[in-house]
Amino acid sequence: MATIRLMIAAMKDRDIAARGQGGTAEGISDKDILGMLQSMVKQRQESIKTYREAARNDLADREEAEISIIQRFLPRALDGYETCEAINTIIADIGAADIKDMGKVMAELKIRYAGQIDMAKAGGIVREKLAG
Repeated sequence: MATIRLMIAAMKDRDIAARGQGGTAEGISDKDILGMLQSMVKQRQESIKTYREAARNDLADREEAEISIIQRFLPRALDGYETCEAINTIIADIGAADIKDMGKVMAELKIRYAGQIDMAKAGGIVREKLAG
């Protein structure tokens, strides 16, 4: 319950901020919510690393449990093969030819596969495909 409460509180905070900044009545988008949840997972992964180094396995285990709860609200992540296929499709769709088009490919990946692809890993794959 505590993890879900944290998620709801973070969502409400971002929703209030979005309404105040942009004057939009809708609040935050689904894409923003996915990004927020992904950030929560990454924060916990960093905490796990720190806790393990400090031999605080109890805290690391709690963070891992929170990650498993948060991930239930995220779309299924693409595996390595599916990620490569998605990148190949986008490169073909937008006609990316060299490394100068990397930003366009990454932007399209974020639009089409929000919450499904690790963008850090995808960046390396895109760079490799466009440089070669």
